[in-house]
Amino acid sequence: MKSMDIYQIPDIAGRVRGNSYVGRGIVIGKSEDGRSACTAYFIMGRSRNSRNRVFAERDGVLYTEPYDASLVEDPSLIIYAAVREYGNRLIVTNGDQTDTVYHGLARGKSFSQALQSRCFEPDAPNFTPRISGLLTFGDRDFSYEMSILKSADAAGSACCRYTFSYPALPGLGHFLHTYVCDGDPIPTFQGEPERVRIPNDIDAFADPLWEALDADNKISLYVRYTDLVTGKTETRLINKNR
Repeated sequence: MKSMDIYQIPDIAGRVRGNSYVGRGIVIGKSEDGRSACTAYFIMGRSRNSRNRVFAERDGVLYTEPYDASLVEDPSLIIYAAVREYGNRLIVTNGDQTDTVYHGLARGKSFSQALQSRCFEPDAPNFTPRISGLLTFGDRDFSYEMSILKSADAAGSACCRYTFSYPALPGLGHFLHTYVCDGDPIPTFQGEPERVRIPNDIDAFADPLWEALDADNKISLYVRYTDLVTGKTETRLINKNR
């Protein structure tokens, strides 16, 4: 990819600014200088139950946790491990399918095979899609896959499964989110993951994204840059509920 082409790719802030509700989002890509793998995950929420959350990182695993445990109404779809490693692979998802992928990989399954047992969330009438990503590292580089499992119709009668595979190209990332925008019911994400520009500096990615997310509905953001030569990671974790 020529450097002049990088700047024709929208930045992540431009993808979310002015949209009150894109839901939960995953970004994966490579920095412009080709040195780092970028992984990002953010959550938004409209209900008190959804907004009562924070991100917490323990032993290299990112979890969603209640901010105030006394206010938890239904933890089944909002409390889970969102980012965790398996060998040379990094898993990021918007639900407990993180563990499904982890255990599937442990049994020798591929990313898409591991997700065959799962479908969209049972939260009618929205039927929130399950979105997932997998980075596979090796030889000072990586490749990545992204998946979305979503309802085939308004009744939730069947599940559509889409998996996208990408080589890591300098300056290019892909953004997959659960919803198009706010609504009742909320319209599900359509099409392929959106192209976004990945800068070299983690703060140049994280700060504009956090500022661009809707102030009322944003909850938490996690960004991780992995140096492809040294394996060293740099992270940013931002919680609205501090």
